[in-house]
Amino acid sequence: MKYAYEDLSWEQFERLVVLICQELLGISTRGFATGPDGGRDARFDGTANIFPSHSSPWSGTTIIQAKHTNGVNKSFSESDFFSPSNSESTIVKEAARIKKLVESGELHHYLLFANRKLTGNTDSSIIEYLSNECSLKTDSISLCGIEQLETYLKRFSYIPEMADIDPVDSPLTVSPDDLAVIIESLGLQIAEGNYTFPEPVPRTSYERKNEINNMSNDYAKLMRCRYLKEVKNVYGFLSRPENIELKTLYESVTEEFQFKIVSKRKDYQNFDSVFEHLLSMLFSRDVILSKNKRLTRIILFYMYWNCDIGMSDEIES
Repeated sequence: MKYAYEDLSWEQFERLVVLICQELLGISTRGFATGPDGGRDARFDGTANIFPSHSSPWSGTTIIQAKHTNGVNKSFSESDFFSPSNSESTIVKEAARIKKLVESGELHHYLLFANRKLTGNTDSSIIEYLSNECSLKTDSISLCGIEQLETYLKRFSYIPEMADIDPVDSPLTVSPDDLAVIIESLGLQIAEGNYTFPEPVPRTSYERKNEINNMSNDYAKLMRCRYLKEVKNVYGFLSRPENIELKTLYESVTEEFQFKIVSKRKDYQNFDSVFEHLLSMLFSRDVILSKNKRLTRIILFYMYWNCDIGMSDEIES
């Protein structure tokens, strides 16, 4: 089972890391707490059970850090996470904290978990950097990315349940990838400025749909005022013969959105919240969408107006 680690809260990710470390290091691994410098560390004191190996386990104080991101397909090599020339990168800022702990005798080994991809070259580069900056032996530093996380969770298959991580009970999240392709293509067509398309007729009246979905009057009026005039443009864009592949992507996106919304609808008091949650999540996960926020809102409004997402009389019956 592969887990969408980006969908976890930072508390869930930290709990997952502690449970893994209790197996690798020992049951006395203590959970994450905020230190005097604001950093959050977990720690283990003693001789490790099986880490990094049965024959040569770490002994002393191991400091554990968990760096969680909501981003998709992130890696250790990205400049905001590791770049020796970037004083604001995560690893560079952590190096100063690690060095102080080493100098005070409070750290003998360092173990970092992150829900990011980790290549062999990046692993070596970061370990060498931390070793030089913190006066710590390279064999006392270990990094764990998504690939290793998957290995640990296969070996310790009971951990996800202990950490209350259930793929079926995940939050309302959807993939932004296909939507980004649609938005990017729509943006290029807008630049051409050739719109001469009729406005489609919604299958369920807007007023009735708002009633069924419990959308507030103020929110519904605001969306209609801002985006209704763009509905015909989206309709025309998706209707063009040359955009048949994009229309297929659109149908795939709306299907994913609709199933997620229906299955997680109970988590929200009204449809206003569903819209804003989806938009916030999409903007945070994809650069194209975050740079085209108005177009993204237009597309989501079109999905709702066209009865592709949200409940309608057709679905109810």
